[in-house]
Amino acid sequence: MWPSDKLVETDLPLGHSLSGMVEVFSGTAPMKWLIQKGSVYHGETGARACNQALDEEEHGLFQLGSVVADTLIDPFGIEDIVTRIQDETEGVPIRTVKSFMSKIPSVVTGTDIVQWLMKNLSIEDPAEALHIGSLIAAQGYIFPISDHVLTLKDDGTFYRFQAPYFWPSNCWEPENTDYAIYLCKRTMQNKTRLELADYEAENLARLQRAFARKWEFIFMQAEAQVKIDRKKDKTERKILDSQERAFWDVHRPVPGCVNTTEMDIRKCRRMKNPQRVKKSVYGVAEDTQTQSPVHTHPQPSRKDTKEDVEKEILFLNTQLDRHCMKMSKVAETLMSYTEQYLEYDPFVCPPEPSNPWISDDCTFWELEASKDPSQQRVRKWGFSLDEALKDPVGRDQFLKFLESEFSSENLRFWLAVQDLKRRPLQDVPARAQEIWQEFLAEGAPSSINLDSHSYERTSQNLKDPGRYSFEDAQDHIYKLMKSDSYTRFLRSSVYQDLLLARKKPESEQGRRTSLEKFTRSVGKSLTGKRLTGLMQSS
Repeated sequence: MWPSDKLVETDLPLGHSLSGMVEVFSGTAPMKWLIQKGSVYHGETGARACNQALDEEEHGLFQLGSVVADTLIDPFGIEDIVTRIQDETEGVPIRTVKSFMSKIPSVVTGTDIVQWLMKNLSIEDPAEALHIGSLIAAQGYIFPISDHVLTLKDDGTFYRFQAPYFWPSNCWEPENTDYAIYLCKRTMQNKTRLELADYEAENLARLQRAFARKWEFIFMQAEAQVKIDRKKDKTERKILDSQERAFWDVHRPVPGCVNTTEMDIRKCRRMKNPQRVKKSVYGVAEDTQTQSPVHTHPQPSRKDTKEDVEKEILFLNTQLDRHCMKMSKVAETLMSYTEQYLEYDPFVCPPEPSNPWISDDCTFWELEASKDPSQQRVRKWGFSLDEALKDPVGRDQFLKFLESEFSSENLRFWLAVQDLKRRPLQDVPARAQEIWQEFLAEGAPSSINLDSHSYERTSQNLKDPGRYSFEDAQDHIYKLMKSDSYTRFLRSSVYQDLLLARKKPESEQGRRTSLEKFTRSVGKSLTGKRLTGLMQSS
């Protein structure tokens, strides 16, 4: 058993206790390195720490080899290594490089870092030192100034050290609101130097849809930070912009790169402290659900199966694709829908003639059932296809229009299925076969256009026919009529003439009444003159 004091742990949680292990062949013996909780383990200490991590996490992710190096090297914390690299006397020289028309401040080359690791960590193989440097870069301690991919290259590529404020030891768990502020701020700054990449532009559009209700607040936060940044020195601002970009490259990496801060899904579900406080980068925390402090007895936990995880993933993907709307737009749509039907509610707007529920006059119901619809009834057909099909006159007019377009079989099929649902159960099988032969069978006299999925489902349902055997086919035909035939019906002269025809009798009746009054008055005057002449002649 190895002594426990050889295992050094720091306060740097990286999601997994076992965040990464590499096996690099140095000579004949493989050298094992382990990054666990912010520390680097090498040799048998790495194997020992890896075994302990596997026992604690119950992951079983790695199988350790039987051969490890006999050398035992004391572990160095990652941040201790980064601090030593930046030392003014013993570290890598940090310099300002002159470019064509500008200067690149505070940079080092990848070759310098690799050579320093080989010299100060007693590493003989450059590939091993390069891999250790890449693991450190993956955590965001060093980053390339012109690339979003956090990896170390043994060449003249320029790298910069991350500010301690952004180190993972600060337990950052940035929210999506923080990321939205950062991307929004990037759009306000220097376009050539801080232009959004394609994946960042997509993320910004997705976040703008998700946070539509508080996007004004996010924009104001970004605008305020831009004003503060503009007061800083140009060189300092350039360094801080690159460090902030590297921070988000760690927490929101480029598609295809590994997210080193992502927590294992099984570990997330085993977390014993669901009320953990999340630390926000810009001080804008998302709404979090708090739990009651009332004591409850712990329930026995059931181990999740593969099907449970798949269902959860499917549910979360569905939530991501769900269309969201502003509350103001939802309220506006609901109000317009309510106002649309306002005049058709006899309890809100008194009808003419009187409301039969209040008075004993049934004229209102007789007019509603008549085949000569009022203008109010005709206008209601334009609300939706349902309203047109509910009204017997509207249904007949729509059928006549479809007959003029030689597509009446769609509505006749829909009506036949509606009639099938109201049939007695003993008559359903025979009527279902009649509908199939008339509309869906090969060579049917009134064949309708169905997609393959609806046709197969309907043919399967007819093996045991019921009232709802044609449900899929009916839904497909209804959507077809709603999107195509119904919109043409509303624009047709048939419907427009019905709307205008309701207005003509009223105007003609008014003209007829005035004409009758004029004729009567003229007749009375002529009759009076004749009577006066007769009396004078006599």
